[in-house]
Amino acid sequence: MKFVDRENETNRLKRVLSQEGQAQFVVIYGRRRLGKSTLIRHVLTDNDIYFMADQTEQSQQLALLAKTIGTRIPDFDKVVYPGWETLIVTLAHRTTERLTLCLDEFPYLVKSSPSLPSILQRHIDSKQLPFNLIICGSSQQMMQGLVLDAASPLYGRGSVIMKLEPIPVRHLQEVLHADAVQTVEESAIWGGVPRYWEIREQEPSLKDAIANHITDPNGTLYDEPSRLFLDDFQHTTQSSALLSVIGNGANRLSEIAGRMQKNATDLSGPLAKLINLGYIERETPFGENPRNSKRSYYQISDPFMRTYYRYVVPNRSLINLHRNEVVSQIIGNSFSDFVAAHWERLCRKAVSGNQLLGTTWGVASRWWGTVIINKEKKDIELDVVAESIDKKKILIGECKWTEGEQAERLFKELEIKAQSLPFVKGKEVIYALFLKRPAKDGITKHVFLPQSVINDFMD
Repeated sequence: MKFVDRENETNRLKRVLSQEGQAQFVVIYGRRRLGKSTLIRHVLTDNDIYFMADQTEQSQQLALLAKTIGTRIPDFDKVVYPGWETLIVTLAHRTTERLTLCLDEFPYLVKSSPSLPSILQRHIDSKQLPFNLIICGSSQQMMQGLVLDAASPLYGRGSVIMKLEPIPVRHLQEVLHADAVQTVEESAIWGGVPRYWEIREQEPSLKDAIANHITDPNGTLYDEPSRLFLDDFQHTTQSSALLSVIGNGANRLSEIAGRMQKNATDLSGPLAKLINLGYIERETPFGENPRNSKRSYYQISDPFMRTYYRYVVPNRSLINLHRNEVVSQIIGNSFSDFVAAHWERLCRKAVSGNQLLGTTWGVASRWWGTVIINKEKKDIELDVVAESIDKKKILIGECKWTEGEQAERLFKELEIKAQSLPFVKGKEVIYALFLKRPAKDGITKHVFLPQSVINDFMD
């Protein structure tokens, strides 16, 4: 797969690493599969040194690193280095021109050499290093601890601290050469993870990719969550159980605790950790303070994880019996509803912080609650609600992932719902529809289709 996006990250790294004078210390981290190593290799030159660590003992790691350096500095690997201090001092002494040393999977090195961060701290603080240093890792918790914990030796030393995030969906369209509707469906499975895009690119269709790589016991991604959790959890059972429960419809804390037969208070820590690592998100109705709201919903935030815990975990028995057609039928029967929920998230993300209908909007979210309509109490849900940056307007939107929608009817329904909403008083209300296909009645004003959402309304 060709290198896509990451323009901001690439430009920032090149700018920092090319600065004259003092050597730069760069920290890059993020969950596995996001393309951290690819980004680094894309930035480094032939004169730089890239080393991928493994989970071996210190002596072996030093020997392998010395051998890698030896490809740039003659005979560097002819010496046995007893520790990191000796290797770094020698490298500094033998560096005759500015270069960059990258230590990828840095947490593996720290596990076998706990003193390494302190050794690097001394050399960074001395301001005598003649080479730039990049450390990179997939263990988000450990990398955050190394550079964001005030008690860590490396705290405050980074010239750049970069957490890599998933790639926007518009680049998936570029990779797959798909139309907008297909791109939304594809992104519901793969999210913004470039490694998953590479796997998808190898297959002729989305159905084949799911069958060969996700719902096959020998598939590349069949045990993917376990691999991801190993980077940040000593024990993965509870994390997997939480995602499984949430992914199959238990969204309130009381429901989650009930299904897991645990006290709600016992789950606050594990849930907070999963949120911090980006696997789960806590959602509150628009306008409510997340700290005080008692109406929180927990959702799986990563599309691939939603796919896995919706379709793989509940159907493991069928998958291991190789009942491929049955599993494909199960996925097909609910796939439209599955994509519809993803479509809503894409629409909210596209609205957030962007200009739409001549107005710049804040962060969009859902709203749910009870209102009075025609003197009757009714429970309603709004897919997209956002306030303008100037606080004068409210955007209320409906998302549909079905065919043949009548826009006029949907607008009227939104207007009726909005009349009793607690947060619209004194605001100008703007209505919008986000549809899979053009409205059947031909209305196009305030109607947005997948391509506009994918492009983030950049008008």
